[in-house]
Amino acid sequence: MRNEKITPLYERLSRDDELQGESNSISNQKKMLEDFARRNGLPNPTHFTDDGVSGTRFDRPGFLAMMEEVEAGRVEAIVIKDMSRLGRDYL
Repeated sequence: MRNEKITPLYERLSRDDELQGESNSISNQKKMLEDFARRNGLPNPTHFTDDGVSGTRFDRPGFLAMMEEVEAGRVEAIVIKDMSRLGRDYL
């Protein structure tokens, strides 16, 4: 399995995002990304999640674990809800 490509599904929710309501919740992001991966036939969807962590930091555990997979050449594509989930103020 380790030689097969994966499709990271990356979810992030900061403390500030929680104030904006349910639409950005981790569970909603997971469902949305799983549905997208399934509809598009993306291989081996795998969740990487950072809950309660600011997007201005890139030392997030889920993000770093996902980047290890990228650097190892095991990533087919990364799926995110929107660019702000990946990072803020830098993209």
